[in-house]
Amino acid sequence: MIPGFATQEGTANFAKRQKTASNHYKNFAGLTLSSVGVGTYLGNPDDATDILVKDAIKTSVKTGVNVIDTAINYRSQKAERSVGKAIAELVESGDVKREEIFVSTKNGYVTNDGDINEDFWVNIQNTLVKPGVIKSGDISSGYHCMTVPYLEDHLKRSMKNLGLDCIDLMYLHNAAEGQLQDISKEEFSKKLHDVFEFYEGQRKKGAIKYYGMATWECFRVATDHAQYLSIFDMVKIAKDVGGQDHGFRFIQLPYNMYLDQALTVKNQGDANQYTILEAAIQLGIGVFASVPLMQAKLLAPNVLPEFGQMSKPSHRAMQFVRSTPGIIAPLVGQKSQAHVQENLEVLGTPVLSETEFSDLIKKLSS
Repeated sequence: MIPGFATQEGTANFAKRQKTASNHYKNFAGLTLSSVGVGTYLGNPDDATDILVKDAIKTSVKTGVNVIDTAINYRSQKAERSVGKAIAELVESGDVKREEIFVSTKNGYVTNDGDINEDFWVNIQNTLVKPGVIKSGDISSGYHCMTVPYLEDHLKRSMKNLGLDCIDLMYLHNAAEGQLQDISKEEFSKKLHDVFEFYEGQRKKGAIKYYGMATWECFRVATDHAQYLSIFDMVKIAKDVGGQDHGFRFIQLPYNMYLDQALTVKNQGDANQYTILEAAIQLGIGVFASVPLMQAKLLAPNVLPEFGQMSKPSHRAMQFVRSTPGIIAPLVGQKSQAHVQENLEVLGTPVLSETEFSDLIKKLSS
C-alpha cells in the first residue's frame, strides 16, 4: 500500500514542474488541481483494456494532469485496479509522488469482480451475502446499497484495488438516483446522515481525506422532480455530523455544452435563486464535471459551435467546461494513445477568464 495523500505542498510542486498554460491549475481546499482530470468509466472488463487505461493515466500524469477519477463498479473493479497499477508504476519510477496527485473513487453500486470468473449474482452471494455484509432489503431496485457495513466493506476493497492507504475523495455514487425510486425523501435523509457519519469517522482514521456525492440528475433537475436534492440540505447534514470542518467538499455531475443545466437552471436555495454551480461556490463545494465530451457524441463534425482558435471539437468541449466558473475540471475518459495525446493538447491553452467565459456565453446564445 502506498502511504500518503494529496497535499498543498505536493500538488503545488507538481504544478511547478509542468509545461502547461499558466492558469491550467486551480486552487481548491488548499490543493493545486489540474483543470482537466482523467476518468476511467467505460471499457470492457478485460486485461487489454487494463493496459490501455493504465497507460492513459501514466501519459496524462506525465503531461500535467494530477486529478484521477474512478469507481469500484467501473469495469467490475478493474478500473480501480488499473488506476492502482498506474500510480504504483509512476511512484516507483519517480515520475510523481503520492502527495502530488488527487485520487477519487465512488462506492454505492453493487458490483461483481471482473477478475473472478463467476456469474454476477453468484459472486454477490459469495462476497457479500454469505459473509453478512448485506442482508435482504439492503439492495435497491437500482442495484444500489448505502448501508454502512456495505460501504465500509467496499471502502476497504477500493483501498486494496488502488493500493493506497488513504483515498483523497470518496463519493457516494448516484445515491438519489439509485435509492429514491424505492424510499421516501425522509428515509433517504436518515440514510445519508448515517453515511456521512461513517465518512467522518473514516476521515478521523485517515482512510479518506474528503467525501462527496457523484450524481447524475439530482442537482440538475427541477425541485418537483422525484430525485431532486438541495445542496444546502446536503451541507446541513454534513455539518450536523462533522461540524464546521466537515469533509463534504466535492460533488460530481454531468456538464457540457448540451447538458448545461448546472449553469442555466436555478433550482437551489430559497426561492430557487441559485444554479447548482452558484450554490456550490457559495458553500465552498468543489465541482468536477462528468461526460464533458458526452461520451464522444460531441466529437461528431458540426455538432459544437466554433469559438476562439480551437479547431478540434474535443478541445472546444473541454475548454467550455474547464472555463466555467465553479468547475474545477472536466473528467475525460480516454484510452487510445491518439485520443489521449489529442485531449492533452488543451493543457497548453489558458483557461478562459470569467469575463471571457461570459462573453463566450453571450456569443453562443446569440
